[in-house]
Amino acid sequence: MKNIGFYNGTIAPIENLTMPVLDRAVYFGDGVYDALYMRGKKPFALNDHLDRFYSGLEKLEIPFQIPRDDLAGIFFEMIERLDETSDGYTLYWQASRGTAFRNHLFPSVEQSKPNLFIMITPRVIMPVDKTLKLITYPDIRYELCDIKTLNLLPSVLASQRASEKGCDEVAFHRNGTVTECAHNNISILKDGVYRTHPLTNHILPGTTRKHLILHCGELGIPVDETAFTVEEMFAADEIIVTSVGTLCNPVIEIDGKPVGGKAPELLKKLQTAYWERMLRETSK
Repeated sequence: MKNIGFYNGTIAPIENLTMPVLDRAVYFGDGVYDALYMRGKKPFALNDHLDRFYSGLEKLEIPFQIPRDDLAGIFFEMIERLDETSDGYTLYWQASRGTAFRNHLFPSVEQSKPNLFIMITPRVIMPVDKTLKLITYPDIRYELCDIKTLNLLPSVLASQRASEKGCDEVAFHRNGTVTECAHNNISILKDGVYRTHPLTNHILPGTTRKHLILHCGELGIPVDETAFTVEEMFAADEIIVTSVGTLCNPVIEIDGKPVGGKAPELLKKLQTAYWERMLRETSK
């Protein structure tokens, strides 16, 4: 198989899978998800992604019964069924609260157990030398951005606006304070310091963000987990976008204005350190 899917024990090509219309993911987005990059058949940073997934389940009070080791076992069973036709894959999984008639109240565990959906699809990771263009956009999302929920409509709308303007991403801001992107974290380099929004309910605890902070410590780069403003972002030496598929890419334009490009050597150190980590941990 070049792609593979799983729904509550059934494994098949994704296009052959079906999901009940009463899955609470369908009409409430009532669930959490996570995704990671695989190079060949080796997942990158699996434990970090499992940590975030189970944390989200706990915060949303979803009584997911599959232990993390068993869940990882399902992943590897699926991975072994893949044809090695792609150098990279995305492993995506989500758990909803279950299948039940539409009711805002949680169904009991006796009425409905959580549903598990997994899919693995080919993925080309973004080249490290690709530069990005962004737009700024008001952060109209809700107050649970630290949970990787299925409720992504504000990010979808913002991403569409960026695409219509020929840009790659969105820099969300709340009253002038930059939070994150539509599907990435965002950070800046200024005067030799790596600066990023603190881990609050307004941003996702990104695994790549976490790893870059660790690499900053190894490289002797000071880290400041303090929110920055839109104005400070425009004045930054470098602006960095990070996620599972965008490990450490610089921004060269925001709202049609040139930005960054003032600390290329420091940026390159971070990029090299992280790419070497990814290649090392996913080597055959």
